[in-house]
Amino acid sequence: MSNTNCRASFVPFTAIIISLLAFSCAKEQRQHEQAPEKFTVVRPVFIDTVYNKEYVAEIQAIQNVELRARVKGFIEKIHVDEGQPVKQGQLLFTLNNREFKEQLLMANARLKSTLAELKGAEVEIKNTSRLVSKNIVSGAELEAAEAKKEALQAQIEEAKSTIELAKLNLSFAEIRAPFAGVVNRIPNKAGSLLDEGTLLTTLSNNREVFAYFNISEKEYLDLVRRNEMGKHKKLSMLLADNQPFSEMGTIETIESEISKGTGNIAFRARFANPGLLLKHGSSAKVLLQQQLKNALVIPQQSTFEVQDKINVYVLDKDNVVSTKSFVPKLTLPHLYVVESGLSKDDRIIYDGIQLVKEGQKIIPELKTMPQFTASVSH
Repeated sequence: MSNTNCRASFVPFTAIIISLLAFSCAKEQRQHEQAPEKFTVVRPVFIDTVYNKEYVAEIQAIQNVELRARVKGFIEKIHVDEGQPVKQGQLLFTLNNREFKEQLLMANARLKSTLAELKGAEVEIKNTSRLVSKNIVSGAELEAAEAKKEALQAQIEEAKSTIELAKLNLSFAEIRAPFAGVVNRIPNKAGSLLDEGTLLTTLSNNREVFAYFNISEKEYLDLVRRNEMGKHKKLSMLLADNQPFSEMGTIETIESEISKGTGNIAFRARFANPGLLLKHGSSAKVLLQQQLKNALVIPQQSTFEVQDKINVYVLDKDNVVSTKSFVPKLTLPHLYVVESGLSKDDRIIYDGIQLVKEGQKIIPELKTMPQFTASVSH
């Protein structure tokens, strides 16, 4: 009987001990789970810096001309190939020039014939003048002889003009390079019949190139007020593959009007092109260095996007996490320049933003300015 009572009292006592132990473990686990975690936080800072603003540019050769047929005829011979560099004055095309040679021969023959007639007219004037002085013939015959001479002189001038025209047409049958450059596509081959004005090829001088780009009126005014815009200002360029171009360019001219259609103003910069890497019609981006004064910046690492808004996690006075969106003005390497939405007094979670949530309480570890700048410079 006593053994049975002992066993009966032992079982409830064991259950109580186990329950107390389980409650203690659960309490410790809850306390551990609810203990605030440590996160690095930073404050937005004001900085002065420079940055490169990108502008889409259209590349044009310093010289790029269309070579067209000046006269009608067949292409007799093509002396160059597409893509070939040529020198100034080099013969490029020869058109059939037999007709022009014959015109020149006929014009020369006409000139010689007229010159011979002129000599005869001059002799006739001398003879008639003697006869008039002896009253053998009337003065009217002398006037007629002189009029004939004047007509022949006019014919001589006409013949000379015809010769010059024939020579000009003959020169048009030989198309030469107006400057040193590179021959582009040749659409018509030897034997093709050309009308006057038909395109033969284009010739590009790419030793230097122009980069044309546009900036907005607002940006233009801002740059002018800060004395950061004007002729001879240096700028760099990114090629279509986003690789930097080896040469620096110089702004040469600024258009005098703001486009009513776009609200932009056009600039022209000149770049040396020693390796002929840039071609007429290429696309690129010019990088115009601009100063940024007293700009409020935050690290990009601290931000995240939700529904097209850029956000950060900020802390209130009790170190409780909340979400705050802001409007960026522009993007720098590893940084956002803040337009609105944040102030220098905000405390922003710097890293580990994927581990926190709205309403969570944390232990902040504030980074100093040197630590902050070092972390975003890499």
